[in-house]
Amino acid sequence: MAKWTAKHEAPEPLEGPVVATITGGTILWFAMFLVQLPFYGWFADRDLLWWVWTCAAGGGLGLIGIWYVRGRDAALKRHAAERAARLEGDGEAGPAPQAGSGG
Repeated sequence: MAKWTAKHEAPEPLEGPVVATITGGTILWFAMFLVQLPFYGWFADRDLLWWVWTCAAGGGLGLIGIWYVRGRDAALKRHAAERAARLEGDGEAGPAPQAGSGG
């Protein structure tokens, strides 16, 4: 069986307000959890408690996601600032030479 190859290049990934998106989703998961809590007995009677705990898990995993994307966002900004400083220091002469290039 032949390996599939793309006919065109993949587009660049979209960058947007990632931290705000993850935070909003986390708030929604926790809100759904809190809305379902008063009906815990109803869910238990119908063997549907997984709905309640799925919302709790979504909120908890969202907290981990917020921590992760905040760190990622900070790293991206730090990298962009370092690159801008390097280009400014080089007088925009081009990319910095790589270590071990023997030149």
